Amino acid sequence: MHQKSELLKDLVVLEFASVLAGPAVGMFFAELGAKVIKVENPTTGGDVTRSWKHSSENKASKHSAYYHSVNYNKTIKFINIKDRAYRSELVELIRSSDIVLSNFRHSSALNLEMDYEALKAIKPTLIYGQISAYGEDDNRPGFDALIQAETGWMSMNGQADGPPTKMPVALIDILAAHQLKEGILVALLHRLRTGKGSKVSVSLYDTAIASLANQASNFLNLKVVPQRKGSQHPNIAPYGDIFLSKDNKHILLAIGSEKQFQLLAKALQLPELARDSRFSTNKARVENRSALNAELHGAMSNRDSEEIIELATTYELPIGRIRDLSEVFSDSHSQRLILDQQEQDGSTSKRVQTVTFQLKIND
Repeated sequence: MHQKSELLKDLVVLEFASVLAGPAVGMFFAELGAKVIKVENPTTGGDVTRSWKHSSENKASKHSAYYHSVNYNKTIKFINIKDRAYRSELVELIRSSDIVLSNFRHSSALNLEMDYEALKAIKPTLIYGQISAYGEDDNRPGFDALIQAETGWMSMNGQADGPPTKMPVALIDILAAHQLKEGILVALLHRLRTGKGSKVSVSLYDTAIASLANQASNFLNLKVVPQRKGSQHPNIAPYGDIFLSKDNKHILLAIGSEKQFQLLAKALQLPELARDSRFSTNKARVENRSALNAELHGAMSNRDSEEIIELATTYELPIGRIRDLSEVFSDSHSQRLILDQQEQDGSTSKRVQTVTFQLKIND
């Protein structure tokens, strides 16, 4: 990376988290140059995601591709924190750290003397970042798929004639990681101003509810319960609508304004669409989506995907081809976001960056 990798070079982060959300926060700081020490339990084989291997992976490997996704550039220490013999080592690690990341259940943290109050007594300026499933006073176990089910996400996701569907990435975990990063950065700013430490806690459940955005607003303001519509947007058309090109490529439209719809009609040589009262406003297009898509289908199916993309470029329209990951990572833009790391066994692991913002620092 570039100068971003030096921004937090004097910061020490101690990670007692596993799976995805907590380690993603640790990787965020690692990418920005912080020293991140990840503590794993040797009696259980370490972070559980080490064993979450794809069927094509080497069963004897100490890592999985899943594990690699959020454990870049970390120092790994295997310590059984239940064993009192390691307590002095843990205390020294805590004293030398600026931030602790934890996803212990609250009761477990208390039993292990790894809760915020216990660690604050060791280092008062410590920032303690905690991720839980339902809140720190609730000991129920929770994984991303379960939270997706319980917070409405799955009920909205999938085809109209199909079952509720989980998203193909643990998005609630990723969003919770972002929430915790934001909270920790605020706590760091507070410590810089006051010299005082903080506890920052985030739950998967709260994160999922907070991330419902316009779908929650549609319900709260209109009492509209979102239904499964595939990729179609409930408030905009044609947005999220998918068409098959002449060369059998899936094309997605994301037309978000009246001007863009007028340009779409012009690009596809369908001037009658722009004049048709059924499609003259976004509200009308949402109400007459099936009729609109039937008109668009004919125009799209008579053109190869390359021609459609060229038209999109010419008319500055948000239209794209649906690509699989093989196609995505053959793109030079995507390749710039890959992080390589040499492992102790000599192998090279890969993952994508989690820090993608660009930062220009004035001289």
